[in-house]
Amino acid sequence: MNDQDSYKGEGLLPRAYRNQEFMDTPPARPLRLLAEYLHPQAHFRQERVRDTVVFFGSARLLEMGPMGRYYNEARELARRLTEWSDGLSEPTRRFVVCSGGGPGIMEAANRGARDAGGKTIGLNIGLPFEQRPNPFVTPELNFEFHYFFMRKFWFAYLAKALVVFPGGFGTIDELSEILTLVQTQKLRKKIVVMLYGTAFWNEVINFPALVRHGMIAPEDLELFVTVDDVDSAFAILKDGLTKFYLEPDQELPAIAHSRD
Repeated sequence: MNDQDSYKGEGLLPRAYRNQEFMDTPPARPLRLLAEYLHPQAHFRQERVRDTVVFFGSARLLEMGPMGRYYNEARELARRLTEWSDGLSEPTRRFVVCSGGGPGIMEAANRGARDAGGKTIGLNIGLPFEQRPNPFVTPELNFEFHYFFMRKFWFAYLAKALVVFPGGFGTIDELSEILTLVQTQKLRKKIVVMLYGTAFWNEVINFPALVRHGMIAPEDLELFVTVDDVDSAFAILKDGLTKFYLEPDQELPAIAHSRD
């Protein structure tokens, strides 16, 4: 018999944390926020997930669509990365492929990791359209978020690399947030930021113009690299992750860190 049953039997109210009516109210918001921190943390520890490689990109880029090459190349890159990382002699799971858990590029990334027989993470969020969990996420690493900022926290907290395929508002928002954290040194760990699809990104975001107008420094262009094929992308990821985390010259911060 659980606590809920015993309270019903005694004619008493359930404890506050078991009272769903209360948990759905504004005063309980801090508890819901905390749950979206603790629930993933518990599962990551149980599954021995030490860090991730995050794939961002549009939910609208489908396998058979006009830009289907990006779906297929994201899938292949995730497969190669997972095959390599699962072959490392580590007591924990390193560089686990992580996506937003939905369709499009997110599905391709999770699918590629599944192709390699590896674990893969989905940080899904409830939206009125587009965002439905894809079937390739490892069940015990499949999470549903309500709060965007808690979802973003888990994207940034464990990430050692970020691969950004073509996307819209959400993809650009996520890319900008990580670049801002790195630029301002709020994210002091080393992180490989890769933009996949040079022609797309050069058209959509005019980074040189930001430098020319004094909005960013010239050295800020060194915070990311652009690639156009799976071979180059995998080589850069493998070299960067090895240099920074498998054979580091010095101890590096493993997670986000604030100066305060």
